Amino acid sequence: MIQKRSFQLLVLSAIAMAITSGSVLIASARKSSIRSAFLGAVSAEAPTAVAPSAVPVTVERLDPAVNLLVPEKPVLEKVATGYKWTEGPLWIPAGYLLFAEIPSNSIRKWTPGAGVSIFMQPSGYKGSAPFTGPEPGSNGNTLDVRGRLTVAGHAQRDVWRLEQIDPKAQATILADSYQGKRLNSPNDLVYRSDGSLYFTDPPYGLPKQDKDPGKQLQVNGVYRIPGALDQKPGAPPSRAQLQLLIKDLTRPNGIAFSPDEKYLYVNNSEPKKLWLRYTVKADGTLTDEKLLVDASSDPRVGAPDGMKVDQRGNLYSAGPGGVWIISAEGKHLGTIEIPERVGNVAWGGSDHKTLYIAASSSIYRIPLKVPGVYPRIH
Repeated sequence: MIQKRSFQLLVLSAIAMAITSGSVLIASARKSSIRSAFLGAVSAEAPTAVAPSAVPVTVERLDPAVNLLVPEKPVLEKVATGYKWTEGPLWIPAGYLLFAEIPSNSIRKWTPGAGVSIFMQPSGYKGSAPFTGPEPGSNGNTLDVRGRLTVAGHAQRDVWRLEQIDPKAQATILADSYQGKRLNSPNDLVYRSDGSLYFTDPPYGLPKQDKDPGKQLQVNGVYRIPGALDQKPGAPPSRAQLQLLIKDLTRPNGIAFSPDEKYLYVNNSEPKKLWLRYTVKADGTLTDEKLLVDASSDPRVGAPDGMKVDQRGNLYSAGPGGVWIISAEGKHLGTIEIPERVGNVAWGGSDHKTLYIAASSSIYRIPLKVPGVYPRIH
């Protein structure tokens, strides 16, 4: 009884300390039983309001053009923290942010003034056997023009859509295999205005990546799903229609269209840290590969990963040291230096001028000068 009472006091003490410090830790279970109990208790509760906290920020300004994009005295805020690896931020028009927390196999919901709650868990791997790798969750998120949440399934090895933004809504699988072989682990995704969906498929969601015995495809590709928008709710994927567009990258990762959709940008995380541009043909296929930036020699923590574009065509991408800002012509204009390794970014707020940044344990935000390209919802 004394042991049980002591354990309860320790759990209550941990919760009190977290609230006092201004952050609520919602993360995957760690090493101690007390930590596990604390996390379980928080996950089961309603979201706790945590005031965003200002974080010192430095902007590496390599070209005067960056001053037209980033304020002279930018304000970086941490809005949520206590995780292991955050990804896939997505602003929802109703006024909140969804993001993936891959190690805990969940999608979280951050609401201004209310804090973080669990939107969906599990969001990725749902097998009966324990997942043996470090990344069991889902990854990138986006919206189609009808406002439906579309998810890169990562450890679930598919791409899927919720018919409503409700964790209990019907899920429709849009892609799960190519020429009879299972996808690796879809990572990030973007819609084109014709209703097709493009996604990257590196092996990060496989327990042993390229050496995993479950890996069926020889390539780590970039794919297109023609007519993804019009796939009927609950209908099986049109597997024969899936198109492999790029097959020569080692780790394709972030993906985004230019504002006019003339170009598709794809980056490669490792071993070479690359940003590439492809011309989009009328039929949606790609041509004219062009290397925009090679950051392979940059020793700072981080690599090309999730990215978005602003309405002027500039890229904002995870990269060494923080968020890289790259012009449409491929010039590195500057870097918003973030204190943690960045995984992905998203435009948010009513004017889409706030950049939300998923970086390892935390979610940050920074107001910028130019609106971003946000999913077109009709």
